[in-house]
Amino acid sequence: MKRLFYWFCLCCAGCCAAAYGQTEPLNVQPEEGATIYRLFEVIEEQTSFRVYYLPSGELDSIRVSPTLAAGPPPAVLQSVFTGTAFRVSQYGRGLFVSTQPALMTSLPEGYFNVQGAIRQGEGEAGRQTAPVFATQRRTSGEDEPERSYNLPEVLISSERSDAVRNVTAGLQRLQVNTVRKIPTAFGEADILRAVMSLPGVKTVGEASGGFNVRGGATDQNLILFNEGTVYNPTHLFGFFSTFNSGVVRDMELYKSSVPARYGGRISSVLNITTREGDKKKTQGSASLNLLTSSLTLEGPIVKDKTSYIIGGRTTYSDWILRQLPRNSGYRDGSAGFYDMNLMVSHVFDLNNALYLSGYISRDRFAFDSDNRYFYRNANASLRWRHIYNNSLSSLVAAGYDHYDYDTESTENPVNAYILSFAIDQYYARAGFNYNPGAGHTMDFGFNGVLYSLNPGTYRPSGSESLVVSRSVSTEKALEPALYISDQWEVTPELGVDLGVRYSMFNVMGPRTYNLYPGDALPSLGAADGTATEGSGVFKTYHGLELRASARYEFVPGASVKAAYNTMRQNIHKLSNTTVMSPTDTWKLSDAYIKPQTGSQTSLGFYKSFGGNAIETSLEAYYKQADNYLDYRTGAQLLMNDHIETDVLATRMRAYGIEFMVKKAEGRLNGWVSYTYSRAQLRQDDPRIASPVNNGDWYAADYDKPHEVKMVANYKFTHRYSLSVNCDYSTGRPVSLPASKFNYAGGEFVYYSGRNKYRIPDFFRIDLAFNIEPSHHLTLLTHSTVVFGVYNLTGRKNAYSVYYIAEEGALKGYRLAIFGMPVPYVSYNIKF
Repeated sequence: MKRLFYWFCLCCAGCCAAAYGQTEPLNVQPEEGATIYRLFEVIEEQTSFRVYYLPSGELDSIRVSPTLAAGPPPAVLQSVFTGTAFRVSQYGRGLFVSTQPALMTSLPEGYFNVQGAIRQGEGEAGRQTAPVFATQRRTSGEDEPERSYNLPEVLISSERSDAVRNVTAGLQRLQVNTVRKIPTAFGEADILRAVMSLPGVKTVGEASGGFNVRGGATDQNLILFNEGTVYNPTHLFGFFSTFNSGVVRDMELYKSSVPARYGGRISSVLNITTREGDKKKTQGSASLNLLTSSLTLEGPIVKDKTSYIIGGRTTYSDWILRQLPRNSGYRDGSAGFYDMNLMVSHVFDLNNALYLSGYISRDRFAFDSDNRYFYRNANASLRWRHIYNNSLSSLVAAGYDHYDYDTESTENPVNAYILSFAIDQYYARAGFNYNPGAGHTMDFGFNGVLYSLNPGTYRPSGSESLVVSRSVSTEKALEPALYISDQWEVTPELGVDLGVRYSMFNVMGPRTYNLYPGDALPSLGAADGTATEGSGVFKTYHGLELRASARYEFVPGASVKAAYNTMRQNIHKLSNTTVMSPTDTWKLSDAYIKPQTGSQTSLGFYKSFGGNAIETSLEAYYKQADNYLDYRTGAQLLMNDHIETDVLATRMRAYGIEFMVKKAEGRLNGWVSYTYSRAQLRQDDPRIASPVNNGDWYAADYDKPHEVKMVANYKFTHRYSLSVNCDYSTGRPVSLPASKFNYAGGEFVYYSGRNKYRIPDFFRIDLAFNIEPSHHLTLLTHSTVVFGVYNLTGRKNAYSVYYIAEEGALKGYRLAIFGMPVPYVSYNIKF
């Protein structure tokens, strides 16, 4: 049957490709540690060739060096299979990979009368479906009627699960086509919502900005978009992410084995990459739903050499605020955002390629006409990839990242003001990949970041304002780092990845700061003079960061992994909320605020079933961190020249276990996961007179011990599918008023210990029906329509609880973001 399958594919490919030549050079640039399936993708992206194969465990284990020699695709592909049982056969523009003897590339004339052709469609990420129809003619000379054969659908997947063979623990990858099938509020495909559906990733509630990974705080996640850092990844109060799915290629989330090339955060790394534009033809897509619309265009600037992709989104969300109850206080508000992405890529020759990318976004919202809020993200980067020889390649990048916000209040013209915050960072990175021999892949390089942070500016708004302008001193710092790592296949069963990163953080002037006695916590009352520093470095923090992971495949299709990391973080978020808010500020480490340091140990078991169709994983972890910032009672976080007097260094610990079953292919696909985890804090500095909960461990605001998630998609036909998203979790912790008392003529409320109680458990189920494009290749446009319901059961999930004194009694209320089913429709078109 395999032989027959390849014969049919050969004929179909030959009919489709008769007009093409047989040679086409390939500029091979797969990512570090890429699977063979990624090379298949590169071939199909850069050339008109198509790769056909039957998935197998042997293919899953093959890795491709990014320094693979360039050349014609058949020769490049065959060189990868040197020393294996796989062979590459070419027919027209089809490349067929099999362990069978070399396939025939021609058949007797008339042997087959092909009635159909392999059709490429937009299925799962990187998948192609190939229903093949052929009529067989007997060659014995007998006059028999022709018979038609309908081969079963052939799934040609460009990405197969390699969780068992990969040395990296705690790594989750998602393709954008998977993201688009996850039901979300108002129908906007959302990268961050997809990330939050993964095990070990939590958020404190619906429409919350930011996310927590394995017990880490929201600011402990490094979010990269085309190498640039994103400080606020949300739009419109957290309902949408800043990433336009129309331009995104894929995303990687490192929860445990963080590669040595990444640093600066102690919890996780989320790396999101924009896809390149089509180098052969101009095309585009558009999306329209209840609150947002988007447009993406791509095509060649110089055919086969230079391409572009540009995408933009905007919103028209004011109408939904008009639907709120009049007594809500938000009916007269307004809100909106826009963002734009640009990627230009140019291939100079087989060894050099250049990538220019840019991103900008702006949000605005106002709950009334007197108070307005604005915030902006901007990123720009230039990357150059160079292949020196068969063993060495490099990626050099430089860029700029920016985030700022403005808060304007004009309720009283005399006191009208504008409060501003801004952070700029400039970075340069050079990474090298070296392949010294079979089974070895080494990464080494350096990176540097220059920070310039404006902690706050307070200025008048309008000519009548009497507000006096004031600014908090600008903060500057330089963060250089060197790293090296080696991934080594010791034996076919045992693989290890060892790395080390040495990072420094240089606090720079000019700066004036208070001096405090060393045996007491900083406080304004204990200040003992000031110190003034000129330009240049006046304080340095540095240290080693270790990265180690190992995999042992004790039987085919089953492995255990162990990993250990240490990390350092030199920038801290200051916020009076548990989520990411547009009015959050950031603080660089300085003479008194030390860098956060953390470590994580993890152990996992991985098993695949059904020819790798079903993947299971069980991971346990323990992590700890020091110098996480908590706040003193009555802390002033804005416009504070001496923030060290209002923060407290706090210890963190988190532990848990994650179980996941994932099926990537077939009519029914998706994943189910269960997570048990704890995230706790402790103030054990002996200088603290009254530590929280008497110095015992207490639950962090985002501690949710039990969580069950399900993401499923069922395909009825090629065009019709049903998607379901289900989420259950323990309610997050809160502090509740326990009693009230009178003292010195006033009435006071006594609260319980910090986070001793919990709001009710969370449960939500979402449903979407997807109508995919037809497979008629002659159509100029292909449309997708999605009908969905968010919060299908209409459950009033509590986001928080609050208390109001009414008629001498303290009454509690729950606040729900979505207290009813939210239907939506989304229309997408490709042209």
